Amino acid sequence: MKESPYLVDEFEEEESFHLKEELLKYLAYWPWFLGTVVLALLLAFFYLKYTTATYQSTAKIRIIDESKEMNIATDAMSLLSGRSQVNLDNEIEVLKSYRLLKQVVEELQLNVNYYEVKGLQSTQVWNTPFSINTKTSVDTISKPLEYRIQLNGNTIEVTDENKQNFSLPLQSTPATNASLPFTVQLSDSYVGSLKESTNYKISIASVKAATMGLIKNLQVNSTNKNSDVLSLSLEGQSVPRSETILNTIIDKFNQDGILDRQLVSKRTLDFIDDRFIFLTQELDSIEGDKKSFKQQNNLSYIEADAGITLQKKSATEEEAFRLETQIALSKLLKETLAQEAAYSLLPADIGLENSGINSLVSDYNQLVLERDKMVASAGENNPTLLVINSQLQRTKQNILQTVSAYQQQLNVSMAQLQQEQRLTGTSFSQLPEKEQLLRAIERQQSIKENLFLLLLQKREEAAISLAVTAPSLKVVDYALTSNIPVAPKKMIIMAGALLMGLLLPFGVLYIRFTLDTKVHERTDLERANPEIPVLAEIPLLEGNKTFMEANDRSVLAESFRILSTNINYMLPKKEKGDGQVIYVTSTVKDEGKSLVAFNLSLALASLGKKVLLVGADLRNPNIHKEFEVSKNSLGLTDYLYDPTMDWKKCVNKGYKGMDSHNVVFSGSIPPNAPQLLSGGGFEKFIDAAKPEYDYLIVDTAPTMLVTDTLIISQAADLTLYVTRSGFTDKRLLEFSKELNKSKKLKNMGYLLNEVGIKRRRGYGYTYNYGYGYGYQEEAETKAPWYMPWRK
Repeated sequence: MKESPYLVDEFEEEESFHLKEELLKYLAYWPWFLGTVVLALLLAFFYLKYTTATYQSTAKIRIIDESKEMNIATDAMSLLSGRSQVNLDNEIEVLKSYRLLKQVVEELQLNVNYYEVKGLQSTQVWNTPFSINTKTSVDTISKPLEYRIQLNGNTIEVTDENKQNFSLPLQSTPATNASLPFTVQLSDSYVGSLKESTNYKISIASVKAATMGLIKNLQVNSTNKNSDVLSLSLEGQSVPRSETILNTIIDKFNQDGILDRQLVSKRTLDFIDDRFIFLTQELDSIEGDKKSFKQQNNLSYIEADAGITLQKKSATEEEAFRLETQIALSKLLKETLAQEAAYSLLPADIGLENSGINSLVSDYNQLVLERDKMVASAGENNPTLLVINSQLQRTKQNILQTVSAYQQQLNVSMAQLQQEQRLTGTSFSQLPEKEQLLRAIERQQSIKENLFLLLLQKREEAAISLAVTAPSLKVVDYALTSNIPVAPKKMIIMAGALLMGLLLPFGVLYIRFTLDTKVHERTDLERANPEIPVLAEIPLLEGNKTFMEANDRSVLAESFRILSTNINYMLPKKEKGDGQVIYVTSTVKDEGKSLVAFNLSLALASLGKKVLLVGADLRNPNIHKEFEVSKNSLGLTDYLYDPTMDWKKCVNKGYKGMDSHNVVFSGSIPPNAPQLLSGGGFEKFIDAAKPEYDYLIVDTAPTMLVTDTLIISQAADLTLYVTRSGFTDKRLLEFSKELNKSKKLKNMGYLLNEVGIKRRRGYGYTYNYGYGYGYQEEAETKAPWYMPWRK
C-alpha cells in the first residue's frame, strides 16, 4: 500500500516543530550565552596577550647511502630503481638518542634556560648580556632551581627561591657567591654596551632532565617514503636557540658518523695486519704439504698422469683381446685336425698370426690335393701314393705340435699381459683418491690465497676510508623558522573560546533540562498522552488567583473563558434542560484542582450560564475557603448521609452575589467517604441538580491517592484532569493515561495549571495576548531586563 504524502508532511512538520521548540527553549536563556561568550573571549584575549609565542624551526638533511657509492657495480639495480638502501628508522633513533643529544646539551649548556621578564610575561631568550656557568655537577639537581637576576649598571642582583638576595659585580671574569651554585660573567659581545636595567629569570636543571626534555621536543620524520631526506623540527620561544640546537644536532650527528667510520677503518686495518701473519704461515704449510704429497705419489700433473695411465690400460686391453683371439683360433684349428677325416683339407688363413702354422697348413693342403689327383689315376697301393700318405701324416703331426707350442706361447703372453692389466688398473683406480687429496690441498691453498688477496683489497679500502673522512650526510636546509607562530594559534583559541562560551551554558541547561522530570509545557502533555487533548493552560499570576468580578478581563479570567469554550467542544450534545456534569480532578493533591473548579464555575457563570459548583472532595475540602465559610457547613456529606432530605437545602449562593452561580460545599469530613459515594446518593443528587443548572462543576478527590473519584466517575460528561506546571511529575502521567485507556474516567481532557512566564518564555510570547485586555502593566513591571519577550 502506498504511503500517503500527507503523513510524511505531517511527520516532517512535527519534527521541525520539535527542533524549533528545543531551540527556542535554549534561546530563552540568551543572556547566559552572551555573558559566557563575552567572558570566554575576554579570557582568550588576555591569554593571547600574556602568553609567549612559540615558533617551529625546521632543518632538513639527506642521509648519504654509502652502499651506492662504494658498491656501484653490485648495487646497479638499486641505482636504477632509485630506492635507497638507508634504513631511515635507524637514523632517526640515532638522532634522538640520549648519547648524541647529551653532547648537544653539554656543549650548548641547555640545562640553563634564560628568560627575560617584562611585567607578567616571561620570554625565553638565547643571547643574554651575561652567561651562567655551574660550579658543581648539575646531575645532583633533583628539581630545577630558579633565580631572579636584575642588571643594574655594573652590578647584578640575584634572588633565589627563598627570596635571599646576592649582589655580584658584572664583569667579564666569573663572579660568584659561596651560596650560589654558579658563576656569572658578562658576555664578550656585551662588554661596554650594557646601559639599561633588565630583569631576567634563569632555571638550572640537571643535564639528564634537559636531555630528556630535548628528546621529547625534538621531532624527526621522513619527508617521503621513497626519499632518504629527514626533517628535524623543534618548537621553542627563542628562535635563535632552536636554530642553534638543530644545527648543533646536525653537526654532532655528522661527526658521530665520521667517527664511527674512522673507528671501523682503524679496527679493520689492525685486524687485517694481524691476519696477514697467520695467512702467510698457513700458505707456507699448505704448499709444503702439496710438494710432499706429489713426491710420495710420483705425481707431476694429475691430468697428464691420468692420461698416460689410461693409454696403458687401453693398450693392454687391446693386446689381451688379440691374444684371446689367437688362442681361440689355434684351439679351433687343433680341434679341426682331430675331428676331420684322414686326408681332408684343413682351413687355411683363419687369422692365426703364426706364419709357421699357416705354411704347414698350406703344404698339408697341397699334398692332399696331389693325393686326390693320384688316387683318381692310380690305385691305393701305388708307391707314390703311399709316400704322399706318409708325408701327410708327418705334416699333420707337425701341425698339431706347432699349434700346441703356439698355444703355450699365447698362454704365457696372456698371463704376462693380465699381470700388467692388474698393475695398470690398480694405478688407475688410485688416481681419484690421489686427485681428491690433491684437490683438498689445492682448495685450501686457493682459499687462503683468495682470502689473502681480499684482505689486501679491504686493507686498501680501509686505508682510503681512514684517510678520506667523507660526511655521512648532506645538509639540505639548515635550521629555518617560520614567522608565523605555531602556538598560541589566535584564530583557533578565539574560535575555541567562542565555542566554549556557547557550549558551557548549553551543557548546564542540557543537564538541567535532562534531569528535570516535571511537566512544564503543553507539549509535555501532548507527547506523553497524545490521545488526551489539552483543553487550556492557566497562567501563574502573583497575587489574586480568582475572578475579581463577573466582567473581569484579566489574563486569568480570559484563560478560564478559553477553557470553558474548549470544554463546550468536548461535551456531548444533550436535550435542552439537562445540564452538563464536569469533573475536576488530578493525580495528587496541591495541583490546584479546587481552584480550577472554582474559577471554571465563575467563568461559565460570567457567560450567563447557570452553574452549580459541587465540592465532592470529601476528605480534603477546599471550596469553602474561597467563600470564607466553615468547612462544617451543610453540604454534600449531609445529603449523602440522608438522601431523603431536600438537596436544595445544601445549595448556597455563589461568589460575590452572582445570581447564576451556586455552590454546594463538601460538608463535614466523613470517616467513610467511599461508602457514602458508592451508596447511590451522589448519583441521585446529580440527577436532581442537572435539570436546574446548565453546568455542574464537581471538585473531586485526587485519583491516585484515593478511590473516591473512580467510584462516581461514570456520572461525569467530561473529566478535566488538572496538572500543575513545575509540580506534576511526567511519570505520573502514565497513571492518567491508564485511566483513560481503561475508561475509568470518561471523556478526559488535560488542563495545565500555573504555567509561569519563565516556563513559557521558550515560545517567545506570554499571556498578555496583545489584545489590550487589562493587567498588562503588572506583567511589564515585573519583567526583568534580560527577558525582552515579556515586554
